[in-house]
Amino acid sequence: MFNLAAVSRSEVKMKIVVLDGYTLNPGDLSWDKLQALGQCEVHDRTPPDQTLARAADAEIVLTNKTVLGREEIARLPKLKYIGVLATGYNVVDIAAARERNIPVANIPTYGTRSVAQMTFALLLELTQHVAHHAQTVRDGRWSKNPDWCYWDYPLIELDGLTMGLAGFGRIGRAVSAVALALGMKVLAADCIVPKELPAGVDFVDMETVFTKSDVVSLHCPLTPETKHLVNAQRLARMKRSAFLINTSRGPLVDEAALADALNAGRIAGAGLDVLAVEPPAPDNPLLKAKNCLMTPHISWATRSARARLMDMAVGNVQAFLAGKPQNVVN
Repeated sequence: MFNLAAVSRSEVKMKIVVLDGYTLNPGDLSWDKLQALGQCEVHDRTPPDQTLARAADAEIVLTNKTVLGREEIARLPKLKYIGVLATGYNVVDIAAARERNIPVANIPTYGTRSVAQMTFALLLELTQHVAHHAQTVRDGRWSKNPDWCYWDYPLIELDGLTMGLAGFGRIGRAVSAVALALGMKVLAADCIVPKELPAGVDFVDMETVFTKSDVVSLHCPLTPETKHLVNAQRLARMKRSAFLINTSRGPLVDEAALADALNAGRIAGAGLDVLAVEPPAPDNPLLKAKNCLMTPHISWATRSARARLMDMAVGNVQAFLAGKPQNVVN
């Protein structure tokens, strides 16, 4: 699709601008490999009113969450390539880029294991309450306790429970493997019927995932069809003892409906690493909802995952410079 003539980096040194590099590399990684590919500027963060000024002379722009919409793309005449430092690419108007023959490349697979790990970190905290009990010990309660042990919440064994996966791509499959290793039954639903399923996984419709599961974990892309996949109607169908986990995309969940369900005890709890608006507004109802664990979008952020992301982002730029763009989404 993109007719970039193959070029040698020794002949052409394009200007590269990273608009928001801090979350990828707060200081524990290196930009050296990217900087070797051209004249490179790295900004920790870029406010919207500075995007055009910082990217004005760049042929290559890398962004994570900084928006490159139709207006920005139209006003950057030198722009030849956009790299997204993430899997999701909704911050870029890919149609506008395509109209100018600008490839937009993402990073599709870097964080699979880290996100699966975070899914269970949230679930295990909901079922074992490790942080709470550890804090009571530090506060001196165990030392003063008349019994040799105590617990403040029901402790739930996962063996024999049913994990329902809304989405069965790479991450959903990784989560299923951990769930099976813990002795859980696994139900999976996806818009694409898999050609084959791992042993122990049953493919069902989405409604069955919500009605039959003890844990519903979301692993869907955000599309018009999946926005508010979790709504009041589906929450009402869940078991009162069930948990909801979201390490995927915040807008998959109707947050007001989830807060209502949690506060009314219609489901047992939720573990969320993503919200519809990030950072959340102070009045987000989930911030005060009962038994709702929230972490600040960190399931992707292990050093191992970020190092893979960095290497793949550099590889995408190298492929573009060689005239063979890869991981192109438009």
